[in-house]
Amino acid sequence: MLKSARRIFARDGFEGARLEEIANEAGHTRGAFYAHFKSKEDLFFALLDQQIREHIQNIQRLMESCRNPEARLAALREYYVQRIADRQWVMLMLEFKLFALRRSALRAKLAEAHRRIRSSVKADLLGKLLPARLQRTPETDELRRTALEAALHGLVLEHAYDPKRISEEQVASILRRIFDMLMER
Repeated sequence: MLKSARRIFARDGFEGARLEEIANEAGHTRGAFYAHFKSKEDLFFALLDQQIREHIQNIQRLMESCRNPEARLAALREYYVQRIADRQWVMLMLEFKLFALRRSALRAKLAEAHRRIRSSVKADLLGKLLPARLQRTPETDELRRTALEAALHGLVLEHAYDPKRISEEQVASILRRIFDMLMER
């Protein structure tokens, strides 16, 4: 059901996606959907959880294949820049955040669920593979991740909106500079 949800959310947007269609494409009924999820928001969070865990596993494998901490940092930098290629996911995250902002009663609940998913992932294990000069507090690491995510999302949105104004190559170049600045290279 998560594969169907990702495809339909990306195609129709979060609000436009219909639960019946997601369930049907996955070979289930609407009732089966509700046997697994309470709402469309819960389905999105399950998808978010899956995506975050998948990225952490990919990053960990990549970094473990590197010989030293500096090579790991360089590999992490390029992995981050390559996130540009998944424009579909970036746009869906932006749309979901706008959805939450428009529903003030839900915003705090949705933001807390998002933080809970992120904190449940053992991203701190990755920090131990990086150069010692980057070993900071969990708060600093979270601020770095937040700034990197915000830069990625904003630049991908600008490129999607007006690719003549900012090319994909320019987005990649800027993201590399932001990464280097935040990682104090």
